[in-house]
Amino acid sequence: MKLEWRKHEKELYLPKGTPTVIEVPPLNYFVISGEGNPNSESFSSVVEALYAASYSVRMCHKKGLAPDDFYEYTVYPLEGVWDINDTAKARNDGSFTKDELKYDLMIRQPDFLSATLAETILQKANEKKPNPLLEQIRLTTIHEGKVVQMLHLGSYDTEPESFEKMAIYCEDNGLKRLSKTHREIYLSDARKVVPDKLKTVLRIRVK
Repeated sequence: MKLEWRKHEKELYLPKGTPTVIEVPPLNYFVISGEGNPNSESFSSVVEALYAASYSVRMCHKKGLAPDDFYEYTVYPLEGVWDINDTAKARNDGSFTKDELKYDLMIRQPDFLSATLAETILQKANEKKPNPLLEQIRLTTIHEGKVVQMLHLGSYDTEPESFEKMAIYCEDNGLKRLSKTHREIYLSDARKVVPDKLKTVLRIRVK
């Protein structure tokens, strides 16, 4: 059976438009870290590199690289963990520009992907179509643990409205936010969907 995240992992990827608490287990990701405006060409290049690497893993069985526990699956959506840089933090007033954003962009990988196999796949992908960003990709396990999440419908610029709902939910339920960083899971392709129709999962870690 092909693993399709939209069908088989709805709790992780298809929440409702109201805040809920879930427990996220340890998961493997291809990650690239960076800084700057998400509307820039350099940001788009990072996204393209992550997808190129992820599809190389997805198709590794056609290259004779599949391990014994390989299984068919749908490539997972792009995710980002967002923060602000030291310049913005030094102002200590909550203000920042998009150029002052810091990010870890990532795409989840299947359980069968080992560090050794990832290295081999990335090397072959770079040989086929050289891309210096492929050399920046790292395979890492992330354990988010307890989170509050909700689906945000609309422009990225209106996300503060949803974060306010999440803050109220946390206060009402005795939950404390662990960090000012947050995670976004992009269910829509911003290149093809108008801003008002964008679907983004928002998550914050809590205790």
